[in-house]
Amino acid sequence: MTERRVRVRFAPSPTGPLHIGGVRTALYNYLFAKKHDGDFILRIEDTDQGRFVQGAEEYIIESLKWCGILANEGIGFGDGAYAPYRQSERKEMYRHYAMQLVNDGNAYYAFDTPEELETMRMGLTASGKDPKYDAVTRNSMKNSLTLSQDEVKKKVDSGEHFVIRLKLPENETVELTDMIRGKVSFNSSQLDDKVLFKSDGMPTYHLANVVDDYLMKITHVIRGEEWLPSAPLHVLLYRYFGWEDVMPNFSHLPLLLKPEGNGKLSKRDGDKLGFPVFPLQWQDPITKEISSGYRESGYFPDAVVNLLAFLGWNPGTEQEIFSLEELTQAFSFEHIHKAGAHFNPEKAKWFNQQYLHKKTIDELVQVFTPILSGHLKNNSIEAKDSSFIEAVCLLVKDKATFVSDFWNLSSYLFISPTEYDTDVIKKRWNEKSPTFFESLNQNLKNLSPFQKTEIDQIIKQTCETLGIKTGEVMQLIRVIISGKGSGVDLLGMMELLGRDEICIRIEKGMNSISKNK
Repeated sequence: MTERRVRVRFAPSPTGPLHIGGVRTALYNYLFAKKHDGDFILRIEDTDQGRFVQGAEEYIIESLKWCGILANEGIGFGDGAYAPYRQSERKEMYRHYAMQLVNDGNAYYAFDTPEELETMRMGLTASGKDPKYDAVTRNSMKNSLTLSQDEVKKKVDSGEHFVIRLKLPENETVELTDMIRGKVSFNSSQLDDKVLFKSDGMPTYHLANVVDDYLMKITHVIRGEEWLPSAPLHVLLYRYFGWEDVMPNFSHLPLLLKPEGNGKLSKRDGDKLGFPVFPLQWQDPITKEISSGYRESGYFPDAVVNLLAFLGWNPGTEQEIFSLEELTQAFSFEHIHKAGAHFNPEKAKWFNQQYLHKKTIDELVQVFTPILSGHLKNNSIEAKDSSFIEAVCLLVKDKATFVSDFWNLSSYLFISPTEYDTDVIKKRWNEKSPTFFESLNQNLKNLSPFQKTEIDQIIKQTCETLGIKTGEVMQLIRVIISGKGSGVDLLGMMELLGRDEICIRIEKGMNSISKNK
């Protein structure tokens, strides 16, 4: 048989914001497709109209684009040969396939009311059995297997509510080979007759995803572990439709787990520990509740992608920092773990810090300038020129995790301090300090060029003349210039601020400290 072109799909439901676990699923699909020169498709599975959330589809598309996980075809990325890619726009075709299953004896009509279903489940639970609609219980329910053909036709023709259920075989082993987990087998007695089609004309996930994967020529289904229990149903559907020879390869990815303990990572975990679980900020259209996003929290998209790639996969080497292109080349299913991956918020920050260090100064200036403008505007201070901002970024980048940290690390470079670290003053200021700073200020006023090497020499010479050790005054110099006891390179800061500003700050600081002594 001719080898088929690799085609994968990411098929989220627009029922709310896209979880980062979903972004990881999209990423793995994307990497696999790109590595094999295949196609990555975005398909929106909106068959459950009751759970549809306004704005969720747009959010999904924007999230993938922000991460750089770009589809070849699909919603938001342009139509290909298999459009439409929104299942609600494909609903007419699903009825045909549902009826094919019914006519072939592989599915059946069920007319049970919600009350009748609840009674059945309660009875099974009370007797210690699994409350499921299966090969045993269907024989006592109201469906086309227990009703006459005339009764069934009458109910359908009258518009009575119905669903079409898959007719599972009784006590049969269903096997599939998972690309991550190897051979997996299920006994049909453990499963129930899933609903495939509803009387409102909408299919359920089980029918729609199989039909669409077949029609769109999907070769590999890469999805979360939570879908593994449904895999035997999908295998049976391929068999019943006669599509076994083109059934896709299945891969079920490990879950993303809470930072501590077991259980799937949830929004509540993020709220509790103070980290995002969504790629972008999301506002619930009904409650107006806002959930934080990685973008708005200051993360770089390439750092988030790198982080997600390592949640369940590793390259088999010590390398941790990968570009998207490098991930594509390194990615393989052989190195995907079977066990769940614990999410580590601190590791997420570490990845962002590594990417911040790799950014060019121009890139950092571009991100920092809007942040800076907001702070300077609020303080009615005119923005510095671009070369000054570049120098600030260069001074603070190695101390920051996010570009948003730059302001806290550098605010004193833009605004002269009005308060001074009292702990340092109390510890370091003594009777020699006023004389030292008066002499230092005078010496700095005559210094040219005003550069780090020359500044360092003047400080040492002033100390030597007055019989003071440099270690006794360096932190005081920092405090009197910046107001803080720690920060960026002192000599670099002094060179950047320039002779006139430094001298003004020394005089201002001396006066302030003297008043408070």
